[in-house]
Amino acid sequence: MSSVRVDAGDVVRLVLQFLKENSLYNTMAALQEETHISLNSVDNVETLTSDVQQGRWDAVLRAVSSFTLPHAILIDLYEQIVLEMIELKELDTARTMLRQTEPMMLLRQQDPDRYLRLQRLLGKPYFDSREAYPEGSSKEKRRTAIAKALSTEVMVVAPSRLMALIGQALKWQQHQGLLPPGTELDLFRGTAASPTEEEEAYTQTLDKIVKFGAKSHAESGCFSPDGQYLVTGSVDGFVEVWDWLSGKLRKDLTYQAEDKFMIHEEAIFCVAFSKDSEMLVSGSQDGKIKVWRIATGKCLRKFERAHTEGVTCVSFANDNSHVLSGSFDQTLRIHGLKSGKTLKIFRGHTSYVNAAIFVSDDAQVLSGSSDGTLRLWDAKTTDCLRTFTVGAAGGGGGPMAGAPAGEVSAVHSLALFPGNPGGAAAGEQAVVVGTRSANFFLVNLKGKVLRAFSTGRKESGAFVKVLPSRKGAFIYAAAEDGSLYCFSAVVGSLEGSVPLGHDKEVIGLAHHPHRNLLTSFADDGSLKLWVP
Repeated sequence: MSSVRVDAGDVVRLVLQFLKENSLYNTMAALQEETHISLNSVDNVETLTSDVQQGRWDAVLRAVSSFTLPHAILIDLYEQIVLEMIELKELDTARTMLRQTEPMMLLRQQDPDRYLRLQRLLGKPYFDSREAYPEGSSKEKRRTAIAKALSTEVMVVAPSRLMALIGQALKWQQHQGLLPPGTELDLFRGTAASPTEEEEAYTQTLDKIVKFGAKSHAESGCFSPDGQYLVTGSVDGFVEVWDWLSGKLRKDLTYQAEDKFMIHEEAIFCVAFSKDSEMLVSGSQDGKIKVWRIATGKCLRKFERAHTEGVTCVSFANDNSHVLSGSFDQTLRIHGLKSGKTLKIFRGHTSYVNAAIFVSDDAQVLSGSSDGTLRLWDAKTTDCLRTFTVGAAGGGGGPMAGAPAGEVSAVHSLALFPGNPGGAAAGEQAVVVGTRSANFFLVNLKGKVLRAFSTGRKESGAFVKVLPSRKGAFIYAAAEDGSLYCFSAVVGSLEGSVPLGHDKEVIGLAHHPHRNLLTSFADDGSLKLWVP
């Protein structure tokens, strides 16, 4: 894809024109002085030349006041105005211009004889055109010569050129499907402003399918908090940013347009955005973690030995200063973005850590493991504050519902529940807990089960991934039978189900933060987008 180069000086000139059109002359003058770039533009060259030829010098001086012109042209112009002021007996004006204007001071330095001639003409009681203009010249011929010289130094720029270019850029983005029609753009961030929140609705209709390469599929995926980006991490190590409206790669990101992707050496098991949607963290099978600037694709920080085995989950702290991760090595860790070092290690699980999230305003960490337990940790001391399993009613160390006595099911999903689900104390956080069983649960941080969810069908198989909708009206669960189940979070009832149609088991789900849009992805090489 060929790139379009823009001259920085032209950008400054566009800003200068904008300032001029909005009568911000002081700002315009300051910008010209600092950049040494002038705006030699007029609305109409013919009008400028006509003003010169007709001797409308007040209009001419206003027009050229912001120009940068050759000294010779400026001297000729001011000299002619002085001569005509003398002819009109405007002697005070002529004297002021002769003594105080920069072009006339320059004339005095460069050509003293020519300057003295003007002084002599100013001192005479009469005006003689034959003395003012050399033989073969005249006032009209001098005006014509000056008009011609000025016309070669100026250009015509259409009014509101800066705003017109921005409008054209937005139309192009709409044409490419990068900006939905009717959407406002945040010009400073280069993204569409967040849309008005939609009323929550159950997503059950297939809208688009994204196909990966023959030997690739998404191992992880998420939406950015501002809703602009859908990102996937693939089994072949590529981090890709998608346009969820068109189902195509985002080509407005320069690095993707040039096929320069964010890459890991091995499969990417997890991705997560910072709260401001500007950074992305990814974890891979070889135990590495990388932090990226999503707008540029630049790797901001790399943790080469974040874990000794594959990284299964990652998330940012609320202030974006730390990254929390879990791993097949049975530990959780907190990494500092500023220091580039691993700061905390949490040990205690006896099997893979599949999910970990910050809770209690980042003061605590909750983790879920294949050992069937959830652990609540102090984020500063790494002390384990509580260990519990979840059951159908009451929780707190009981076996999983549907599991034989003495057995527990692996915890594969943890997600903070948006809002209060009912049954929780005011201000108390609730978490959706997914287990490799026919049940999943809504619990508080004390391990109490607030609500249990089940299809009621033994043949439905275990759930493989669960997550709440953006406002918490629903909770979605993908099961081994290839179906997506939707439950009411308020009463726990099953609202409906839809076959996802993946040829292989679902790996993950992601929900858009502002729209009724859900994605599912599997190792069959497809990612599907679902709408109501």
